[in-house]
Amino acid sequence: MTTPDAVPLSGPRFQTEPARLYREMRRDHGSVVPVLLDGDIPAWLVLGYRELHQVTGDPVLFSRDSDLWNQWENIPEDWPLLPMIGRKQPSILYTVGERHRQRAAMVSDALEAVDPFEMRGHAERFADELIDALCAAGEADLIAQYAMLLPVRVLARLYGFSDEEGPGLVTALNDMIDGRERALAGQAHLAGSMARLVADRRKEPADDVVSRMLADDSGFSDEEIVQDLMVMMAAGHQPTADWIGNSLRLMLTDDRFAASLFGGRNSVAEAMNEVLWEDTPTQNVAGRWAARDTRLGGRAVRAGDLLLLGLQGANSDPQVRTDASELTGGNNAHFSFGHGEHRCPFPAQEVAEVIARTGIEVVLDRLPDIDLAVPADSLTRRPSPWLRGLTRLPVRFSPVPAR
Repeated sequence: MTTPDAVPLSGPRFQTEPARLYREMRRDHGSVVPVLLDGDIPAWLVLGYRELHQVTGDPVLFSRDSDLWNQWENIPEDWPLLPMIGRKQPSILYTVGERHRQRAAMVSDALEAVDPFEMRGHAERFADELIDALCAAGEADLIAQYAMLLPVRVLARLYGFSDEEGPGLVTALNDMIDGRERALAGQAHLAGSMARLVADRRKEPADDVVSRMLADDSGFSDEEIVQDLMVMMAAGHQPTADWIGNSLRLMLTDDRFAASLFGGRNSVAEAMNEVLWEDTPTQNVAGRWAARDTRLGGRAVRAGDLLLLGLQGANSDPQVRTDASELTGGNNAHFSFGHGEHRCPFPAQEVAEVIARTGIEVVLDRLPDIDLAVPADSLTRRPSPWLRGLTRLPVRFSPVPAR
């Protein structure tokens, strides 16, 4: 499958200029791009909006069953992407067919039962605590001191964790998601924490997400529930933290959203939606596996080939975004939450939106004259082809007392 002009899915350009990189990939290779993962492992990156719709909408031809992969014999035990592209992972990500539908229903029902007013209250309280810790200084890094700490604290509370366990979960999640040398250790910490919580709730149920999943009568094992909780935590924390950071960056640097910094609220939602189109936290996702030989976007895809979902590339497909300078308004036909039966469950999308919007609004309420403390073009991103978020967002503001 390897082609001589395959593009390495790594390097600083994913950090510095991904939009231009995707344009060049599309120009040179079309809508389905041959790429190389760590260790020169070949895959396809699907950048076309129509092609991505086809892949995510046909779970039989383009399966989530990673056992189909034709590269397993070339994958070492310490491959850093194993937490993201695992084999025999008993999680919702790799379940197919009717069992997947039962599993998705269990997750959705557990999240649907979360009281939105109670969740917003948790988000406001944790956000206020984080702002209290920095508001007297007159300056802060809203990534490290705020966005990276908020979603996991809310999610941990909804799941049933104690507040003290939050910081350790943040570190483990970030290590796992970055896909570098600490990825496997981060995965192990997260798995151990989830297993202990499930064991505790099995003995003593409470009014939380974990207890509701354990009460489901579909017959899922504790190990399967632990795996699903890990998926939910990873998918719910980092992209939501990046959604907060990317939205605040847009509002602080783009004149179209300046009014919202001075008391307007309508454009918070508009900025958040713009980010999902233009600067989505989840850039690329692994993946789908071809169940048989087929053709996609003019490419000969072989049985067992891995297809990576290029969510940001598809969002910016010029056949869909004919004028990228225009605001998207309320258009939510983006791929930022996926598509098809493996898309992010609607209740999970609502949880992420409540946490992100509350986090942004608390910043604007508490720090009304906030401004960037560095030139906008000096802001840098994490060097990841998978998730796109800022490394820092330094701001300054008039010092105010903690509440």
